[in-house]
Amino acid sequence: MRTSLYNEHVNLKGKIIDFAGWELPIQYEGLVVEHNTVRDSAGLFDVSHMGEIEIKGNDALEFVNRIITNNVKDLDDNQVAYSLMCYEDGGIVDDLLAYKISQKHFLLVVNAANIDKDFKWILENKKDYDIEISNISDSMGQLALQGPKAEEILEKISDTDLSTIKFFRFNREVLINNKKCLVSRTGYTGEDGFEIYTDPDNLVGIWNEILKAGEEYSIKPIGLGARDTLRFEATLPLYGHEISKNITPLEAGLGFFVKLDKDDFIGKEALVKEKQEGLKRKLVGFEMKGRGIPREQYDVLYDDKKIGFVTTGYFSPTLKKNIGLAMVDSNYSKIGTDIDIKIRKKAVKAEIISKRFLSKNYKK
Repeated sequence: MRTSLYNEHVNLKGKIIDFAGWELPIQYEGLVVEHNTVRDSAGLFDVSHMGEIEIKGNDALEFVNRIITNNVKDLDDNQVAYSLMCYEDGGIVDDLLAYKISQKHFLLVVNAANIDKDFKWILENKKDYDIEISNISDSMGQLALQGPKAEEILEKISDTDLSTIKFFRFNREVLINNKKCLVSRTGYTGEDGFEIYTDPDNLVGIWNEILKAGEEYSIKPIGLGARDTLRFEATLPLYGHEISKNITPLEAGLGFFVKLDKDDFIGKEALVKEKQEGLKRKLVGFEMKGRGIPREQYDVLYDDKKIGFVTTGYFSPTLKKNIGLAMVDSNYSKIGTDIDIKIRKKAVKAEIISKRFLSKNYKK
């Protein structure tokens, strides 16, 4: 599958790969250059592969609250909540953003690889709720403009004072390049920025106008490679890595987004029990002391005993260190614990550190 911007990516000499069935650029100029551009100025991402599921009807608020772990009853209209969607056993179906348009209208933004699975899961749990559920992914294009200069750049081609869109809020009536867009102050990089939703036919024009408006700020198009290193440095989870059907939100350190005190939700009973009994595993951060880059699924060792596995590992372009996230036995999760990462059959020294690798630069 291809997004509306496929030809733009080819023209910009993007290196195209297969990602969840989509032909998308993993990089243009280079991962580190693109990563640093977002941290220092601003970068533009094509994220039209993401999924959008619309829930409308009298019971929309009650239903969304039932299928996700966060509490949307506390949301204002035009506010966004990050949440997990869980199975009955507490394992994670997906993580998502829930956009509350009104009590009777929600938009759920889900991961590209999980669209069909999520839509099926949501339909299976519809039961007697008075709602309509629609997978509108094909009729929605999405861009992300991220970085400290994002607001200044987007203001140039927008009819709206973007400073009025606060963190995790949105405006559905923004004109960008004279095209109607939903614009939210959200993102997946740890930087300030916006996610822009619009008709796919509008994407090429908006994409090119944003790149043009950002020329004086040295804006760059950004590929999936830097998208991953940016989210990882900001300790933002990726499905299939830090979260999955075999990992609970509590194990992943996402308890803040699990409201165990709200009315029943799918997975609540299992998560309450897990919290009461104590976590057997925890997600930790670590820094390599020996040479080598940790990669996903590498074994984590303590005194030659396997205590867990790496979920994500990279050379951090911002910190200039080899760091990683790992799911480990809780008995070995204390900061300062010396561990080994098994890299190509060799145990390489590492140390558990805070998984808050760097401060997020959100404008709140």
